[in-house]
Amino acid sequence: MDFALNDEQEMIRQTARDFAQRELLPQAAARDLSGEFPLKELGALAELGLMGVNVPDAYGGAEAGALAFSVVMQELAKVDASVAVTVSVTNMVAELISAYGTDEQKKRHVSKITSGEAVCGAFALSEPQAGSDPSAMRTSATKIDGGWRIKGDKQWISHGDKAGVMIVWAITDKEAGTRGISAFIVEGGVKGLEVVSAEHKMGLRGSTTVQLGFEDVLVGEDAMLGTEGMGFKLAMAALDGGRIGISSQALGVATAALEASLAYAQEREQFGQPIIRHQAIANKLADMATKLEASKLLIMRAAWMKDRKLPFSKEASMAKVFATEKACEICDEAIQIHGGNGYTQDFPLERFYRDVRVTRIYEGTSEIQRIVIARQLIKEASK
Repeated sequence: MDFALNDEQEMIRQTARDFAQRELLPQAAARDLSGEFPLKELGALAELGLMGVNVPDAYGGAEAGALAFSVVMQELAKVDASVAVTVSVTNMVAELISAYGTDEQKKRHVSKITSGEAVCGAFALSEPQAGSDPSAMRTSATKIDGGWRIKGDKQWISHGDKAGVMIVWAITDKEAGTRGISAFIVEGGVKGLEVVSAEHKMGLRGSTTVQLGFEDVLVGEDAMLGTEGMGFKLAMAALDGGRIGISSQALGVATAALEASLAYAQEREQFGQPIIRHQAIANKLADMATKLEASKLLIMRAAWMKDRKLPFSKEASMAKVFATEKACEICDEAIQIHGGNGYTQDFPLERFYRDVRVTRIYEGTSEIQRIVIARQLIKEASK
């Protein structure tokens, strides 16, 4: 496997890095404190082609692949994880419609996302009683003349109040279990769609998380993504790719934490010398760097396999569970290295620590990732 970036991927990485340093860094801490949603910044990212990194050029995407998407996520998350998660989910929505939508759906919705007209895309799968278990879903879609009536509630929807395009999962056949779940493309602001509440979160405060209510939302027959009953398959396919994005987000935050710790350890003196000269601190930094490198290789392998259209579900789950858990460990050690300073808002470590924690939860918890990995191991062993 060759993980070296080609010229296009390197150019995209540099574009994301320059934008993050120039446009995101100056206000990242302020957005965290105020909870301001980065509307202007997302529009600028769309202009750069970063809201559709792995989307065909015909629909406004960069068509640069999963590895390019991973490095974009890393560079954005190093500076502002709230912006990174919005970009991740939006790319996931655009990719899913590009892969399974009709020509008309692609032209109408994907182009709206990649151009920035839709602001962002939302992924409305989870519900108050259906998080890790989609089979417990209660939102329904009932067939009517000319379309469908959607009714129910969705929870933990990232930027669901801002999205111009969202994919909504609903039951179309109550007797068919997960095979009775279908997916629909719903535009933001439609009649019957309500923002029920907004979450007050530990981190990622620059990205809204809301509960959505669907009270007899009417959509046309052309709103269904794929075929009836295909929704569960679509969700799993999207989440496999999304896990590369979230593990890359965690990697970006952890990279920033390590870089900050290295700089601080060389400047901070105790007992007459920089603390990096003390073995206890040097060992922490060595372990952090090793965890970071191992995480990067797992993520790059999953992205490499996706780009080559190889099965990558197990590899994506391995990258997700390992990278997110190690990122949390790295951020924790970074605060320890900074001592009391790391616990204050004068340094970015406490923000990194808060932002990275959720990566072990969304896009599939660590517990779910281990189930996915174990099932695949069993399947491989039985061949």
